[in-house]
Formats: sequence, structure tokens, C-alpha cells
Amino acid sequence: MPVTKSILHDADIRDDLCIYLEEKYGQVRFFDELTMGKSRADIVMVTEDELIGIEIKSDADTYDRLSRQVKDYDRFFDRNYVVVGSSHAHHIREHVPEHWGVISAEYAGDVLDFYLIREPQKSRKVKLTNQMSLLWKRELAELQKTNGLYKYPGKSKMYIKKYLMESLNSDILKAQMLRVLFERDYSIFGEGQE
Repeated sequence: MPVTKSILHDADIRDDLCIYLEEKYGQVRFFDELTMGKSRADIVMVTEDELIGIEIKSDADTYDRLSRQVKDYDRFFDRNYVVVGSSHAHHIREHVPEHWGVISAEYAGDVLDFYLIREPQKSRKVKLTNQMSLLWKRELAELQKTNGLYKYPGKSKMYIKKYLMESLNSDILKAQMLRVLFERDYSIFGEGQE
């Protein structure tokens, strides 16, 4: 006889959520626990044309840090979702802006189901400069090379990011940034990151 689970924890949600989002969006790339601003995004989803932030509030979580997280998510990601356990589903909309998407995660027997409560809208506060800061220094160098720009050896990550933003059309740079994130290779982790 299957055991019915009632309280959802973050670890119960993540893997099945990624499967749900892949079915909804198609080809995507996920990053767990990405630092942005003063917060850490639970999941960042890279699509062909957007960065989407995903904050998980399981049944075991509180809203203590949510207002700070909302501010950071809105500055870094084109759209945002909050994914909640059933204990938060009825009142989460009071804690996130109207442009945030809301997904509820609930067990139906021993199967975890997801229910889309609200689609996310574009954040008005997102800035490409913030998104570019998610790139590693070696990824910024790849963008310099791709565009035939001077390398500026020895310059800081911030300097190179600013140089790229001043040198390239923002739409082109955004598309290239998303491609680089989509292709990120963690086997080289620790090499050239700052």
C-alpha cells in the first residue's frame, strides 16, 4: 500500500518540478542555487530567449526572506515563479507581486502533481547588466572572442562585462549570454570564475 505524503519539503519538489517545466517549455537548462544580488535563486531556468527564476516555498518553509528574494529575482530574471506546497497555495499571492507566476505542488496519493495557478509576466525591473553578472569570467571572454573584441587581459570581470555592454547591441548580447549559459560546462568549474 503506498504511503501518502502530506508535508512537502524542497527536496520532494525539485526533480519533479524540472520535469514539469521541461514539458511546459521544451528545451531548457536548469541551474540550482545560483547567487544573485543578496539572495540565492532555488532554480534558474534558461530558455531560448529568457532567464526565469524559480523560488520554492515548501510546506516546511516560511516567508521570512521572501520580500528580499522578490526584489533580487525581479532585478535578475525576465520572469519569476514561486512554487508552493499546498499549505501556502491559498495565500502565496499576498506575498509575491501580481507579475509572478504561481505553481502549487500537491501529492495525489504517492504522485506529485503541479497546478499552474498564475502565469508569470515580464519583470519591469530586470536589467541585462545584472544578468550578465551571472556569467563566469571565462564565459565573458568567450563573448569577447565571439564578437572579435579586444581581450583586455588582467581586467576584472566587472570591467569586461561593462566593455561588452558598451560594445554590443543589447538584444544580440542577451541572445549570446543565454546561449553561453545554456552551454555552461561545470566540468571546468573553478577555472576562471570570479
